[in-house]
Amino acid sequence: MAPKRRTRKADAMSAGSPLETEPLHDAPASPAQAESSGMPAGDSNVAEVLAAQKGARRRPRDAPADAAAEDGQQQRKRRGRIGNMAGEPSASTRDNQGLSAVEPAEDMLTDSLDGDRSNGEMLMECVVKIFCTHSEPNFSLPWQRKRQYSSTSSGFITDGKRILTNAHCVDHHTQVKVRRRGSDMKYVAQVLAVGTECDIAMLTVEDPAFWLGVEPVKFGVLPRLQDSVTVIGFPIGGDTMSVTSGVVSRIEVTSYVHGAAELLAIQIDAAINSGNSGGPAFNSKGECVGIAFQSLKHEDAENIGYVIPTPVMEHFINDYERNGQYTAFPALGIEWQKMESPFMRTALGMQADQKGVLIRRVEPTAPVNKSLKKGDILLSFDGIDIANDGTVPFRSGERISFNYLVSKKYTNEEALLRVLNNGKVESMTVKLAQPVRLIPVHTKGRPPSYFIIAGLVFGQVSVPYLRSEYGKEYDFDAPVKLLDSMMHAMADKPDQQVVVLCQVLAADVNIGYEEIVNTQVHQVNGKPVKNLSDLTRQIEGCKDPYLRFDLEYNQLVILEREAAHAATKDIMSVHCIPKDRSADLLPETNGI
Repeated sequence: MAPKRRTRKADAMSAGSPLETEPLHDAPASPAQAESSGMPAGDSNVAEVLAAQKGARRRPRDAPADAAAEDGQQQRKRRGRIGNMAGEPSASTRDNQGLSAVEPAEDMLTDSLDGDRSNGEMLMECVVKIFCTHSEPNFSLPWQRKRQYSSTSSGFITDGKRILTNAHCVDHHTQVKVRRRGSDMKYVAQVLAVGTECDIAMLTVEDPAFWLGVEPVKFGVLPRLQDSVTVIGFPIGGDTMSVTSGVVSRIEVTSYVHGAAELLAIQIDAAINSGNSGGPAFNSKGECVGIAFQSLKHEDAENIGYVIPTPVMEHFINDYERNGQYTAFPALGIEWQKMESPFMRTALGMQADQKGVLIRRVEPTAPVNKSLKKGDILLSFDGIDIANDGTVPFRSGERISFNYLVSKKYTNEEALLRVLNNGKVESMTVKLAQPVRLIPVHTKGRPPSYFIIAGLVFGQVSVPYLRSEYGKEYDFDAPVKLLDSMMHAMADKPDQQVVVLCQVLAADVNIGYEEIVNTQVHQVNGKPVKNLSDLTRQIEGCKDPYLRFDLEYNQLVILEREAAHAATKDIMSVHCIPKDRSADLLPETNGI
């Protein structure tokens, strides 16, 4: 068997430790694991925080973290770093080193935000605490699930008796409950839609008592740099509400870790912690301008958090209202290269006044595959000229990646492109569709597929599968061939999958193959394997005396067909496996 090679992420930094952007960790179900270093015991004063932003200056970064309070006032807010990934069991003991303290709580609301005390109260009434029970699939043993665990996070009430939170807060949920501020009652919630790419989930509560006396939040416009923001939620360290404040540091197209999409995001310096996921970010007018969802972890970075802005939230809501479900953000379906080199522009026939980006590859499954090709130069999108660095005008004095224009579209909508093809400018209308990934980033709540024959366990490669097999550093420890497929390969057909021999359950019938793990299957009895369903049909329909599997690295597995089928039941009994295949591969669904 070929030696295992190791690789780094393609976009990792060349020196120093790489930057890691991660979803905010859902807080433990119990506050008992919090640090005993000034965590709040009651609701923070949201009205005071919002009102103070208009005239007060932020404390310098180098000020003492635990500065003493003066003249009997509450201690100042403490700053620190954000915690770990979402989705870990909340029952386990956690190392809270690096978690920042949250905003100190106030016992009483001040008179007002802009003179009216009720404004601050109304903002806090819109924020709810979410209690979720998760049951994740076991991707390494796909016939069973992991032990369930609980987590808490934040959310807020919007129009139409809906609640918005993060998708990763309700990932693989079995039960979701919500509780309003100041209430002792938890209400069962239903998940209406989950947007994995944008990391937003929509909930509702059927009990009308939950909605009594509550006003939904109002969305504000996209904030400007240095605008004040306030994040409200239920982070680790206590059971009650907490408020943190800061300013907008950056607005740009950013990688959303949960769904691996490139969408608009707001970077803020507010001290947000585990459990803030799904909490709203308000501007100084009390309007919601975003949802807290992920943070940056790096030894040289402090207090870098990200919120999902209102354009992304409104896209998600409008998509659900149009289609009755979430249909994803569309993609153009190309890979492009900057054209900042004047020599490249001249050699490819561009005029001095022309700007654009070079198309390197076109996804075979994308609708634009019929219109664009490798070597074309994309000059504009929907009438907006694209610069040589791939940016377009955003706001006064700002530019942003043209991918932002694509993300504003909806699935199956059309876009007008202007393209330079062999020195000629052409205009064309193309349809935008949901991208098809050869190795999916997310299973969208579906259990993993598998098939077992003679102790050979076959499965489909996905990012959750790689993470299950190789841990959080899967992009370093997984086989380089699979990583290359994950990062660079494109699907030729919408149903194409990377099928691997996951493991071999040792038995006499498969002796000699026990050490083969996570190796791609290319052919069965000389026929190419398109996906796991195709592999199952080929094995079930084989009439040859032997089953022959051609694997990656020129490995070969040969089994005696009748003996393989006869031994399968006994092997499954030994390992307590109820069925030889997942539900989606059963004859009534697989067409066998």
